[in-house]
Amino acid sequence: MTIARFPLGRVVATPAALQALIEAGESPVTLIERHVAGDWGDVDEEDRRENDRSLTDGCRLLSAYTLVSGEKLWVITEADRSSTTILLPSEY
Repeated sequence: MTIARFPLGRVVATPAALQALIEAGESPVTLIERHVAGDWGDVDEEDRRENDRSLTDGCRLLSAYTLVSGEKLWVITEADRSSTTILLPSEY
């Protein structure tokens, strides 16, 4: 059971991100569970610290995950926690 460190709001994904997940045989739920637990994935140390600060400061949260296919996906929760989006970095 994952303990949520922040609210996700409405969870959505772009068609391209969903296609990448299907092709990799991975579930979006896994990425969302990691993100909401504070496992920021493949972000650098500076982004990791920024995310940790954003938990209390109420800023945007960004996680990056590499699928088994090698495709990278981002999970972004907006600063107001109204929504969380799974997308390809090129779609940002």
